[in-house]
Amino acid sequence: MFNGMFSRREMLKSASCGFGFLALADMLARASSAAAPSEAGGSLLSAKAPHFTPRAKRVIFMFMAGAPSHVDTFDYKPQLAADDGKEGGGKGGKGKGRKLMKSPFKFSQHGQSGLWFPEILSNLAEHADELCLLNGMHTDLPAHGNAQLMMHTGNFRFVRPSMGAWTLYGLGTENTELPGFITLNGQGSAQNYASAFLPAAYQATTIQGTERNKSAVANIDNPKLSEGLQRRQLDLLASLNRERLEKDKVNPGLEGVIESYELAFKMEGALPQIMDISGETEATQKAYGIGIKGTANFGRQCLLARRFAEAGVRFIEVGTGGWDQHRDLKAKLTTNCHAIDKPIAALLADLKQRDMLKDTLIVWGGEFGRTPGAQVNDGRDHNATGFSMWMAGGGVKGGLRYGATDEHGVAAVEKRMHINDLHATMLHLLGLDHEKLTYQYSGRAIRLTDLGGVVAKDIIA
Repeated sequence: MFNGMFSRREMLKSASCGFGFLALADMLARASSAAAPSEAGGSLLSAKAPHFTPRAKRVIFMFMAGAPSHVDTFDYKPQLAADDGKEGGGKGGKGKGRKLMKSPFKFSQHGQSGLWFPEILSNLAEHADELCLLNGMHTDLPAHGNAQLMMHTGNFRFVRPSMGAWTLYGLGTENTELPGFITLNGQGSAQNYASAFLPAAYQATTIQGTERNKSAVANIDNPKLSEGLQRRQLDLLASLNRERLEKDKVNPGLEGVIESYELAFKMEGALPQIMDISGETEATQKAYGIGIKGTANFGRQCLLARRFAEAGVRFIEVGTGGWDQHRDLKAKLTTNCHAIDKPIAALLADLKQRDMLKDTLIVWGGEFGRTPGAQVNDGRDHNATGFSMWMAGGGVKGGLRYGATDEHGVAAVEKRMHINDLHATMLHLLGLDHEKLTYQYSGRAIRLTDLGGVVAKDIIA
C-alpha cells in the first residue's frame, strides 16, 4: 500500500514512539467502551442543528476557582455596612457567633442601568450596561471539590460529562482543525472537563502555561517525522483501524480513536497559529493587560479566548485560582480583581467591536460565595446558600440585576437560581432544550440538568 522510505512494519514501529499527533491524540481522547457511534456515519464533531433558533453560537466561561466573595464584588449590601460588627452572618448554624463584616471596598453606580460595582473592578464597571448580574445563585454544598463538580457537570454525586462536553455533543463544532472544547489554565479535577460516558471526542483539550507566547499543549510538535510522513503514518493507522471496524461492525471506541488521530494531526498546524499572538497590535495587547505586571497571564488567556472563539471553537473555559479568602480578604481580593478587571473589560470591548458579543455568551463565576460574617478578622468562610455570577452577550439582557440575596448576603431569597437552572439557561441560549439533550446511559436518559433545571427567561433579551 505504501512505497518510499517507510515499510508497513517501520511505520507501525514509528507509531509507537509517542511523538507528535499520536501522543497528542492519546491525550485528546482515550477511547472508552461507553462511546457512541457517530450519527449517520458522519463525524462525531460535525456541526449539528440546534433544537430551536439560538441566541448564542459559543460560550466563554470564566471560572474563578476558590469562590469569590459576592458581597465584595457584585452584590452590594448597604445593610451589611450598617450592621458591621453585629453578631450574625450565618444560616442554619453556619458562622453562628461571628460578627458581620462590611465590605472594605467602596461601591458606586455605573452606566445607564445604575448597577453597583466596587472600586476594585473599575474597568469592568465601564461595561455595566452589558452585564446581567445573577445575584440569586445557590448550590448544594460549600465544599470546593463537590461544588466545582456541580458547577461543571451539574452533579457532584456521580461521574457526569462537563457542560462543555454536553454543548459539543449537542451542537458539534464549526472548525475541523481545532477542538470544539478548550480549557485555558483549567482549575480543579480533570473530571470538570471530561466527557464521562459521552464519546471521548467531546472532552476538553486542556492548555496550561499560557503566560508565554507559545503553545502549551503536550506533544504538539513532532521532532521525528515531517508533515508528509506523519500524513502517511496516519493514513496507515486509519486503514488498519477501519479494517478492524469492518470486522467488528460496531466499535464506537475505535471510531473515537480514528477521529482523535485525525484531529490531532490537523491541530499540529492550526493550534500554534491561533496561540501565536505576535500578530496582534501593540494597542490590543496593552488593552488586555499583556506585558503588565499582575494582568499579563489572565490577559493572555482572555485574548486567546477571543481568538479561539473567532476560529469557531464552541466552548472555551478560562480559569484562574486563588479566590479562597479565609483571611487577608482586602489585600488578596484586590490582587485577584486587579488580575481580571482589565482583561475581561478588554475582551468585552473587543468582542463588541468585532460584532461577536451578540452571539458569544460570556459567563463569570466561582463554585459558591462567601459568608458576610468575618473569619480570622479579615476573611470570609464558604457559603453555598447565596452568591453571584454574571452573564454578558449571547442574547442576555444587559444592565440587569436578576435575583437577590437577603439584606446581609447570606442566602438567595428572590428569583433563586440553582446550578441546574444556570445550565438550563445556558443551553437555551445556545438553542438547546435541556430536557431533550439526553444520552442513554446506565438504563436511563441522562441530561446535564439531572432532574431539575428551569430556564431564566426573564434575563433573555
